[in-house]
Amino acid sequence: MASSRKPKPSTILEQIECILREHLAEQKRLTVALSGGVDSVVLLHALHTLSGSMTFELSAVHVEHGISPFSSQWSNFCQARCDALGVPLQIFRLQVKKIPQVSLEAAARHARYQIFKQIQTDFIVLAQHQDDQVETILLQLLRGAGVKGLGGMPVVRKLDTAGTVKLLRPLLDITRATIMQYAQQYQLEWVTDESNEDITYNRNFLRHNIFPLIEARFPAYRHTLSRASRHLAEASHLLDELADSDSKLTMTNGELRIDSLRQLSLARAKNLLRYLFSQQDVIQPSSVKLAEILRQLLTAGDDTRLHLIFGQVEIRCFKGLVKIQPARTPPKIATPLIWHGEQAWILDSLGGTIEWHRQANGGIDPQKLTDQPVTVRLRTGGERFQPDCQRPRRSLKKILQEASIPPWERNTLPLIYSGDRLVWVPGIGIDCFFQALPGEWGIMPLWLPN
Repeated sequence: MASSRKPKPSTILEQIECILREHLAEQKRLTVALSGGVDSVVLLHALHTLSGSMTFELSAVHVEHGISPFSSQWSNFCQARCDALGVPLQIFRLQVKKIPQVSLEAAARHARYQIFKQIQTDFIVLAQHQDDQVETILLQLLRGAGVKGLGGMPVVRKLDTAGTVKLLRPLLDITRATIMQYAQQYQLEWVTDESNEDITYNRNFLRHNIFPLIEARFPAYRHTLSRASRHLAEASHLLDELADSDSKLTMTNGELRIDSLRQLSLARAKNLLRYLFSQQDVIQPSSVKLAEILRQLLTAGDDTRLHLIFGQVEIRCFKGLVKIQPARTPPKIATPLIWHGEQAWILDSLGGTIEWHRQANGGIDPQKLTDQPVTVRLRTGGERFQPDCQRPRRSLKKILQEASIPPWERNTLPLIYSGDRLVWVPGIGIDCFFQALPGEWGIMPLWLPN
C-alpha cells in the first residue's frame, strides 16, 4: 500500500514555498529585510523565483544603521541587486543611539523594527536561519533568560500588538551551510560585514569557537536545540495565556490595580508585568530591574506618586492605579497655537489631534468663537473655569483634582481659549459662557493623543 504522506521538502525553494503556502493567503505583500549579506540575498532570490508561480507582491527594505564605515556601500549594493531583479527597494538611513543598559546590537534591532512599522506591507520577511536560532537560544541561556527568551524566534509573529504587519522567517529550518550552497549554485553575490569575524562579540565567539566543538561531539545539535526551543515556546505561550487571564482580573481601563496585583503570587505578578511590557513592544527589563519595579509597586500606598523609567517606558502610579506607557518628554508651547478652522487640528508639539464634531443640543456655540482668535495653550497656573452653570467659577487646579486627572497629565492637556477666555478642557467640559443652548447646534472638540 502506497504511503499517503506528502514528501518532505528537500530544497530551499520547496521549503520556503511550503512555509508561504501555510501562512499566506492570496495576493499578499511581502517585503524582504535586505541587509546585503548572503542570507538575505538568498532569501530575496528565492522569493523572486517563487513570485513567478505564486500570487504575492514582492518588495524589499534596507536599513542603513551607520555603524559600519561600509554602510553606504552596502546600501548601494542592495539597490543594484533589487534593480537587477526588478524588485522595489526602500532604503532608510539612521544613526543608532545607545540605550542605557542595552547592547548596541539590541538597540540596532529595536531601531530597525521601528522602521519596519512604517512599511506598507503584510509581511516583513527575515532571513534568520537555523544556525541563527541555535545561537540565539544559547546566548539567551547564558544570559539567564526565561522560557520566552529560550523559546527562540517563531516562524510568524505580529510585528507589534497594535498593527497588522507580521514578521515571517521562512528559513528557520535551513542551515547556514545549505544557504551557502544555494548562493554558490546560483552564483549570487553578497556583501560581508567585517564585524562577523570579531569574536569580542558573544554571538561570533559562539559561532567560531564553541559550535564547531559542539558539532564534533553532537552533530545533530541544531535540530535538537531547535526542538527544545519549540517546547519552550509552547510553555511561553501558556504563560502568556495565564498573564492575559490575570490582566482581566487585575486591570481597569488599561490600568493595573495595585491591590489586585498583591493578590497574585510573586511568580504570577512578574509574569503579568513581563506580559504588559511586551504589549508596549519594548525591550524587557532585566530580572533585577523587574524585581525592583515589582517591589516598589507592591509597597506603594494610595497616595504614592510613583514614577519609574526604564528604557523607553515609564510607569506611573496614582490612587492605587498603575499606568505603563511610552516615556514622554513633557510638551512645551512657546506661543499659543492658532486654530484656522481645521476639522482635524493636528498639534505635533503636543503629540495629538483635536477633532471638531457637529453636535445637536450641546457643544460649543460657534457664534461665540468668532470674535477672538481660537488658540490652544497649556496650563500655567491660576486658570479659572465654570463647566457647570449651576456652580461658581472655580480654580482649574481644583477641578482637575476632583476629576482624578493624574498629576502628570494635568500640565499636558491642550486647553482651548477664545482670546484670553478658557473655553474647553479635555475630560472636563466646556465653560458655561460658551455652551450651546438646548435646541441649538454646537461643535464638540475631541482630543486624540497619538
